Amino acid sequence: MNRKIKLYGGSRSRASIIQWYLEEIGADYEFILLDMANKEHLSPEFLKLNPMGKVPVIIDGDFILWESGAILLYLAEKYGQEIDSLETRSIFNQWILFANSTLSTGLFIEANREREISKLLPPLEKILQSHSFLLGDKLTVADIAVGSMLAYTQILLKLNLRDYPAISNYIDTISQRPAFSKTIGNR
Repeated sequence: MNRKIKLYGGSRSRASIIQWYLEEIGADYEFILLDMANKEHLSPEFLKLNPMGKVPVIIDGDFILWESGAILLYLAEKYGQEIDSLETRSIFNQWILFANSTLSTGLFIEANREREISKLLPPLEKILQSHSFLLGDKLTVADIAVGSMLAYTQILLKLNLRDYPAISNYIDTISQRPAFSKTIGNR
């Protein structure tokens, strides 16, 4: 990478997921912490970057992008050296959309949690019983998206995962990565 990416986020936002991936790929970036309590994300200057007033937002040169899933896909395609075909891109899209919609609403919306855990975690458990990461033995952007949601279940919700030892092991494995410790694990 030949230019510094700017990442805007709040102290408790999905910007930490983007920051984790930027650390994993060795990107040169600047993290700009917005004071969400003082509504910096609603300032006229920030609303020019994201009219929705949400974080994260990245600026890469003249390119501005918001929404964590879109940002992960962009970074993976441009800098991650993971995407080499439409099929690969589609697999990553699948996992990132799953993490940001199905998994996050299933785990973090309390009214859904009990019903959804029994549907979502057994298939993930089975996948993670057969390899270290979602798509094999190498961490990918899919793991950043899904792994962050699973890790947050321990950080924020303290969910009991004793019935899912492979998922627990997966969370332990990603939590020990230096890039994770420096970002999500440091919150």
